[in-house]
Amino acid sequence: MDRFLEEVVKKHKRTLDEILYYLSWVMMIVFALMGLTMLQFLLLQFDVVMLVSTLLFIGMAVYLFFTHDKLRTEYEYTFTNGTMDFAMVYNNKKRKSLGSLNVSKVDAFGKVASGSFRRHVSAPNVKQLRWFLNRDAELYYFAFSKDGKKSIIVMEPSEEMVAYIKHYLPYGAHQEN
Repeated sequence: MDRFLEEVVKKHKRTLDEILYYLSWVMMIVFALMGLTMLQFLLLQFDVVMLVSTLLFIGMAVYLFFTHDKLRTEYEYTFTNGTMDFAMVYNNKKRKSLGSLNVSKVDAFGKVASGSFRRHVSAPNVKQLRWFLNRDAELYYFAFSKDGKKSIIVMEPSEEMVAYIKHYLPYGAHQEN
């Protein structure tokens, strides 16, 4: 029987992010209008200060256009028969694959609140991948080695996902303490 589970992790307290998202739209429009207005004045009479200001306002509008979707970030965890796939989703539009992990090849798995996590994270040259949104959630970690480099993924799966993961872990990889 196949084991498949897909979860989308959303931020619990989204009020500030929503305010910033809509404010970014307003500021993007304001910066674009100011930049275009300055561009009209620049075409009438060239001035270096006006050119720099025009480029700055148009640049800020373009920057906000390309980055405002990141204020609505979600993580997607997909478990399929012992393989975890991770993705970051921006504003339900853009999906960025973060990677895939074979659960049977991890060194350790457990809660972030455990002593084993502190032991793994304090090891030298460990790359930390923080793929979670809610610091107050029950966080878990995967410790693994790939190409001789140690890495730790911190995530916030549901209890059902944790049960699926435990089923495919190698002997001794589940860390309680």
